Amino acid sequence: TWARRLGLAAIAALAGLLYAWSIGRDALEYYYAAADRSMAMSWHDFIFGAFDPAGTITVDKLPGALWVQALSVRAFGVHVWAFVLPQVVEGILTVLVLYRAVSRLAGPAAGLIAALVLAVSPATVALDRENISDSLLILLLVLAADAVSAAIARPDGGILDRRTPGRTLGWLVLAGVWVGLAFQAKDIEAWMVLPALGLAYLLSGPGSVPRRAGQLAIAGVVAAVVSLSWMTAVTLVPAADRPYVDGSTDNSVFSQVFAYNGFTRFGDKTPLQVRAAELDPGASVPVPARAPGRLLSGGLGLDTGWLIPAAAAVAVWGIASRRREPRGDPLRACFILWGGVLVTFFVVFSVITTLWPYYTAALSPAAAAILGTGAAAARSRERAPAGLSVGLAAVVAGTAAYAAWLTSSSARAPGWLVPAIIAVGVAVTGVIAWSLARRRPVPFDVALIAGLVAVSLAPAVASASLAAHGESAFDTPFESARVQEAVALSTGQEAVTAIRATIPEWQVTENGAPYLMAAQSALLPSAVIYDSGLEALPIGGFDGTAPSPTLAQLQADIKQGRFHLVWIEAGSDPRLRWIMAHCSQISARFYDCAPVSVG
Repeated sequence: TWARRLGLAAIAALAGLLYAWSIGRDALEYYYAAADRSMAMSWHDFIFGAFDPAGTITVDKLPGALWVQALSVRAFGVHVWAFVLPQVVEGILTVLVLYRAVSRLAGPAAGLIAALVLAVSPATVALDRENISDSLLILLLVLAADAVSAAIARPDGGILDRRTPGRTLGWLVLAGVWVGLAFQAKDIEAWMVLPALGLAYLLSGPGSVPRRAGQLAIAGVVAAVVSLSWMTAVTLVPAADRPYVDGSTDNSVFSQVFAYNGFTRFGDKTPLQVRAAELDPGASVPVPARAPGRLLSGGLGLDTGWLIPAAAAVAVWGIASRRREPRGDPLRACFILWGGVLVTFFVVFSVITTLWPYYTAALSPAAAAILGTGAAAARSRERAPAGLSVGLAAVVAGTAAYAAWLTSSSARAPGWLVPAIIAVGVAVTGVIAWSLARRRPVPFDVALIAGLVAVSLAPAVASASLAAHGESAFDTPFESARVQEAVALSTGQEAVTAIRATIPEWQVTENGAPYLMAAQSALLPSAVIYDSGLEALPIGGFDGTAPSPTLAQLQADIKQGRFHLVWIEAGSDPRLRWIMAHCSQISARFYDCAPVSVG
């Protein structure tokens, strides 16, 4: 209907406003921005996902999301907004696709609620305001969930369609394609949704168990083939004709994906910790605490924790309350699908070592979908309205109390917010309780809408705060000035500001060499390449340990005069020790390796 379309358009417009507000002045993630600029300047670098303009080494992840960003930079030029624009578009599309996915199984009202909750989720707003791969990952995974929902749903709105096995298989194959493309965006994180998608279809899809299992097997093969296609193609290219694969010790994309970006993320030596140890040997690098509580408190809680407890409670109630429905019940299937996604990401994010705030945006579509589906399931119940009202009151009261506690933990939250959360929560809970006591219940739809407003107040204000203050993926709502300074330091924002004034001096030292400099790790080259587009050769890749370039390659580069200036923070690496021994030191961290100066 026109009202539904108008509502969806308004939600999409709200999402676009939150994601795009002042994006021209937001800070970027400079490692990815440097790769984007390099890939925008050369199709060779674009195809292989090279980090530096000379194409000596790749980024340390698969380049799927960076391809989209590089095309934007190539089309519009080197502007902050050109790096961020793809994520804004991807975020809006995710909202629209989630509406369709939830609507297929739970109806348009549920879809609108889910779309609105996702649009104003703080983690989503922060993520889509920066050049981070997860925006495309989440869009593609929601597309995969939409395809599985279509395979479960009957076109005429019924429960099952047993007459068209080809149609359901087609949807499952499409889901496999979307998961495979998501793999190109963020490696094996894309595969985390497979158990939830498979379980939902196996329990709720049409046809016999063997047929459903066979269809899922075919879809799984498709997902694997699409996932591994670019990796296989790169592996077949001779090493001399492509950049070295960062994140590996054997120039293997498979090692990069499954070891460096896979199992090592559960250990104590993540790439960030390795790089910190290389740049500051002997320094103590604490291992972040790994526990479920970290997703529900502190900065991570402010990012995405607001509605997770409510979503979990609604999912459990939804599955339990519909246990007697036919096997293909669409509402139960929706709870199983999105509940499975929520549980999987929550568990994995609780045990990995490094958890950036923007990672948690992967939980937002599932939480939003569950709340929308819960509203639809509650409205569909014909019996025990009093019990539903009591449950709604409990969820509203608990969520409001949790939101007030979360907000009170931040010194920079608006002073009026906690009292407002408490007042709205108490008012809605009280009205529902009073109506039950007086046996004059408030119409359930009215109570439901009031409850949704109450539980959405805090995250909506947090999202508005992120946009208003120009904060993005590495930020959390209401964060302190100390945390903001730490974020600026960790993302290289301060380095880029300093480097802009220093590049002309380095160009004098460069003295006509093809490369501006070589530098330990990709930390300094990230800022140089992003700001100037000049080649800054990263010695050791992202964390400084990759065997690229080799000592022999460095010696040949120096002999050929490819670079003169070398930046070294700490000299434990044999390549760096050779440079320190054979080049002229010109300052605390810089060496002159012009051929005439090499001893």
